[in-house]
Amino acid sequence: MTDWQDPASVSLMLDDLETWAVVGLSNNPSRTAYSIAQLLQSRGKRIVPIHPDAPTVLGEQGYATLADVPFPIDVVDVFRRSEDAGPFADQAVEVGAKAVWFQLGVIDEAAFERTIAAGVPMVMDTCPAIEWNRRAR
Repeated sequence: MTDWQDPASVSLMLDDLETWAVVGLSNNPSRTAYSIAQLLQSRGKRIVPIHPDAPTVLGEQGYATLADVPFPIDVVDVFRRSEDAGPFADQAVEVGAKAVWFQLGVIDEAAFERTIAAGVPMVMDTCPAIEWNRRAR
């Protein structure tokens, strides 16, 4: 386990933070972002779709950017390629999010360092489903 999968940060996000902005979430049920958003909802989390088209997904209004969301965001959960993910961590810090989560396979060490330096916990290269399953064992 790397320092970017700090158990305390994972627990904070899974246990204490409620509003998850899901970057890359669309109405395509074959995409991982969709199934993870469903899982988050089943665990009592409020999801906020972040997608350029701003679709309503799983009953929640979408927004084109994090800055467009008119209420506080707890976690910014990023489903983008590693090379495109870093700016979303920066935007999360700018909008006052309490934490950032980069999904399985999404790694940007420079973004991690910037986010942590700004005082915002960040997790990379894992998934809420994996982390909840790990706890169930």
